[in-house]
Amino acid sequence: MLIPEFIFLLVMLYIGSRYGGIGLGVISGIGLLIEVFILRMPPASPPVQVMLIIIAVVCCAAILEAAGGLKYMLQIAERFLRKNPKRITFFGPMVTWLLSIMLGTGHAVYSIMPIIGDIAIKNQIRPERPMAAASVSSQLALTGSPISAVVACYLGKDVLSLPGLENLNLLDILLVTTPATFLGVIALCIFSNFRGKELKDDVEYQKKLQDPAFRAEIESSSKTTLNEVLPFSAKLSVYLFLLALVTIVAIAIFPEVRTIGAGKPISMGVIIQMMMLGFGGVILIVCKTPVKLVPNGVVFKSGMTACIAIFGIAWMSDTYFSYAMPEFKAAITGMVNEYPWTFAFALFAVSVVVNSQAATAKILLPVAVAIGLPGPVLIGLMPATYAYFFIPNYPSDIATVNFDISGTTKIGKYYFNHSFMAPGLIGVVVACCIGLLLAQLTI
Repeated sequence: MLIPEFIFLLVMLYIGSRYGGIGLGVISGIGLLIEVFILRMPPASPPVQVMLIIIAVVCCAAILEAAGGLKYMLQIAERFLRKNPKRITFFGPMVTWLLSIMLGTGHAVYSIMPIIGDIAIKNQIRPERPMAAASVSSQLALTGSPISAVVACYLGKDVLSLPGLENLNLLDILLVTTPATFLGVIALCIFSNFRGKELKDDVEYQKKLQDPAFRAEIESSSKTTLNEVLPFSAKLSVYLFLLALVTIVAIAIFPEVRTIGAGKPISMGVIIQMMMLGFGGVILIVCKTPVKLVPNGVVFKSGMTACIAIFGIAWMSDTYFSYAMPEFKAAITGMVNEYPWTFAFALFAVSVVVNSQAATAKILLPVAVAIGLPGPVLIGLMPATYAYFFIPNYPSDIATVNFDISGTTKIGKYYFNHSFMAPGLIGVVVACCIGLLLAQLTI
C-alpha cells in the first residue's frame, strides 16, 4: 500500500499547487484527513516551530515595510542600478539576492523588478536577461539568509542529531550557503548575459514596435521609486532591522550568550523568533509606525500565505513519511549511502511540487536523518530545496513575465521552455556543487 499511498500524497500536492498559496495548505488538509481516518496513519505533529519563525520574521519585515524601510532600501538599490545601467544583467540579480538575504523572503522582488526592466529596455538590453535572472536569484538566496524559514528548519533538533552536526550553528550554515548561492547567481548571470537575441535583432520585438501603441508604451514608460521623499523614520527602521540581523548572527557565533544557567543553549530557532518579535516592536515604537498599515503590505500577505501553505503541506507529508519510514529507509539507504549527492534529486523533485523551500526541508529532513545522511552533504545540498522555477507558476515568476513590457520574458509554447528554466538549473547546480565543497571544508 505504501506506493499507492505515496502516489496519493503527490496527487494531493499537485492539486494544491493548482490553487497555489493558501489553497496549497488547505488542500493538504484534505489529504491529512484521508491519511488519518481512511488510510489509518497516525498523525504526525504539525510544524509549529517553523510556522512561529515565519510569523515572527514576517511580522518584523512587515513592520519595516509599513515604516517605509523597504521603500528606502529599494531607493538605495535603484540609485545603484541606474548608475551602472550597462551591467544590469549582473547587478539586477545581485540586488534581488541581497534583498532576500536581508529580508528572509523573496517577495521584495515585486517592487524592484519593474525598475530592472525599465533600466534594461532604456539601454537596449534584452529585459529577459536581467529580469529572469533576478527572479531566480531572489529565491536562490533564501538558504543563505539568517532569518529565512528554510534555514530555521536546518537548525532543528533532528538535524543536530546527525553525526558531525551536534555543534552546528547558524554561522556554520551561512558560511556554506551564502557564498554558494552568490556564486550560483554569478554563474546564472554569466549565462544570462549572452542569452537571446539583441533587441535590434529580435524579429518578434521589432514587429511589435510597428504598433504605435506598443512603441508609445515603451518610449514613455518610466518606473522609479526615487521621486518620493521618505522621512528619517524610514531610514531608522532599516538601521534597526539590520541591527536585528547582526544581533542574531552574533548570538549564533557566541552560544554562551544564549545559555541560561546550567542548561543547554537556547535554540537558534527560538532566538530568531524572540529577536524578530522584539525588534519589530522597537521599530513600531521608535519609528511611530501606523499599526493598521502592517497587514496591508506585500510582505505580510505573502508571508502569512506561505505560513498556511507550509502548515498543511508539512503536516500531511510528515504523517506519510513517519508511517512509511521503515520500508522507505530500507529502499533508499543503500543508494544514498553509496551516492549521497543523489539526495539532491529528492529535494529538487519535492520542491517542484510544493513551491516552498521550507516545506521541502520539513518533508525530507526527517528522511535524511532516518537514513543517516552525512551532515556536510545535507548542508551542502541546501540550495536544491529551490526548484519551483521548473514549473512557471510561482508568483514572482508570473509577476516578472507581466512586468516585462517588451515581452521577452515569457512562458514558452511548450510550457517548460520558459525564461526561468536555464538560469534556475545553472544557479542551483553551481550552488550545490560549491556548497558540497565548502561543507566538506568547514563542517
